[in-house]
Amino acid sequence: MGLTAVGIGSGMDINGIVSALVGAENTPKQAQFNADEGKINAEISAIGALKSAMSEFQSKLDFLSKPESFISNKVKLSNNDFLTATVDETAIAGSYSLVVEQLAQSQKVSSIASADASAAIGEGTLTFTVDGNSFDIAADATDSLTSLVEKINSAADNVGVSATIINDDQGAKLVLTSTSTGIANQISVAATDVGPGTPLSDTFTMTEVQTAKDSIIKLDGLTVTSSSNTISNAITGATLTLKEADPTKTTQLTIELNTGSVKAGINALVSSYNDLMTSVKEMSSYDPDTKQAGILQGDSIIRTIQSQLRGALTGVYSTSDGDITLGTIGITTTREGLLEVDSDKLDEALTANFGQIKEMFSAENTGLASSLDSLIDGYVKSDGILDGRDETLDNQLERIQENRERLALKMKAYENRLFKQFNAMDAIVGQLNAQSSMLQSRLDSLPGVVKKT
Repeated sequence: MGLTAVGIGSGMDINGIVSALVGAENTPKQAQFNADEGKINAEISAIGALKSAMSEFQSKLDFLSKPESFISNKVKLSNNDFLTATVDETAIAGSYSLVVEQLAQSQKVSSIASADASAAIGEGTLTFTVDGNSFDIAADATDSLTSLVEKINSAADNVGVSATIINDDQGAKLVLTSTSTGIANQISVAATDVGPGTPLSDTFTMTEVQTAKDSIIKLDGLTVTSSSNTISNAITGATLTLKEADPTKTTQLTIELNTGSVKAGINALVSSYNDLMTSVKEMSSYDPDTKQAGILQGDSIIRTIQSQLRGALTGVYSTSDGDITLGTIGITTTREGLLEVDSDKLDEALTANFGQIKEMFSAENTGLASSLDSLIDGYVKSDGILDGRDETLDNQLERIQENRERLALKMKAYENRLFKQFNAMDAIVGQLNAQSSMLQSRLDSLPGVVKKT
């Protein structure tokens, strides 16, 4: 910057003049930078809001894209004390009377007692058999009940035997439990001694401590027996899990058509779509009363999104039972471009054409939910279309900042040049004023010259 005490020679306010000239050059350009920066930041905010609205709409597609969401049956129990039940899409509507008479149970057998679980019990081979399948354990001369428990439980070819040590009043006993319930899964143990006098076979003379049992239920008066407490072959499409037995108590099981969750999912999708389209409209519309335009008015990305979504929602979808559209099930488009649901018509369609509706929404790759998800994902995913737009806008902000910095350097150079020019002028004027004063003084000193008062 030039001199801070300037204008001495001329008496002019050089600082003020230079500041005004620099401001006249700088202010309009800074105002344009600010306007451009504000518009770009508003666009970034709008793109962020658009991405959020599209992501919210995408989240509503998840439920309808899964075939398991369309299990068309639900199950009810008169009470949950004795069993639970689940059903799949093959279940047939109906009501069933159930009595749990007996729960399935695993067999347990015990060795004879030993005074010390860690004492050697002899060597030989132990063969364990469950339901016709067997595996062998080699007992060394130093093996004890404790070490045999580890060998049994860690055997790679174990066919369903779990071993533990229980200390009762008689001493330590090795107890074997079948890992599967039911009479078919009883355990047998055979011991082959090695060498004279080894007591391995004596130790493994097994005693049953818990009897194996099959589960027994009465289903509408018919007896159903199973080796497990989970029964999946008694009622088509239903799996029963038994919890407690009481031959005197009856549980009523009812299977009926379940369309409520699918209807709720469809309504949630429609509502989310309408929210998205409302947001898009606000971003791209023009209000003639306020003469205000949406920040994305005329933007091609808005028109493309609207066109692609409407195309998917008005498309015809092929199913194994024929073609189907959203209009077929009571979902239509209003004049404003939003969706509306005829609830009664949707109920009728879900009851009459549930399989078609399932295929329309959840068919992999070709279903409506999958198509919409792929479409939306192209916009909202990392490095997607909206991220690309954000990057472009960020680059524009960086260029504005670079232009601000260049302008600041230019204005500094301009200011320095002005100070240099005005200071030079000020010096000349100062010299002229000094010469004028000197001449006046000399003239005043000439003989006969009368000074002005």
